[in-house]
Amino acid sequence: MDEKDTHISSGWDIVDESHRALRSVVEGVRTDDWLRSTPCEQWNVTQVLQHAVGDQLAYAAAITGEGGPTENPFAPSGHLDQEPADFLSPRLALSAAAWATVGKDTGTMATPLPLGPLPSWVASGAAALDAAVHAWDIAVATGQPSPLTQELSRDLLSVAGEIVEPLRAFAFAPAIAPAAADDEVTALLKYLGRRADWTA
Repeated sequence: MDEKDTHISSGWDIVDESHRALRSVVEGVRTDDWLRSTPCEQWNVTQVLQHAVGDQLAYAAAITGEGGPTENPFAPSGHLDQEPADFLSPRLALSAAAWATVGKDTGTMATPLPLGPLPSWVASGAAALDAAVHAWDIAVATGQPSPLTQELSRDLLSVAGEIVEPLRAFAFAPAIAPAAADDEVTALLKYLGRRADWTA
């Protein structure tokens, strides 16, 4: 895939913004930080990247019927045979290209989630949620600023409310009790079982 093809738009703002967040934090990881611990307790930074990429490919495959991750996103090896940014960018492009084929008037659609067909706004938001929150995981693990904006977090929290509870035991930690002073980012992270003040 040519370099010019690696930053294409899906036409779904929430997906594109989440992809930008993931791409940005991966580009900011220092060479010696790829083995650092992350908020995903069993995985280091490399493994979180592999998981996030695998999930984006799984959503693309649900749309196109082709491709998909080459390893189990829930058992990432922690080993890459290319530079992380080179691993990520063309795969995000494949995901964006798949989403670009989904019209905004699409009703329900298949996803890799075990929830059956979902409304397209939920499906696109679920893909975005995965990319954006794992971008946050990588950022905080490597000393970078959070890539989550208040607006994006508010939109993602709406999506999370549609999908998280049936998947709580499998893919999400127990929610952390909210507080009145929580902003949108903190509210999202707590709902997903993450502490906004997590440090390595």
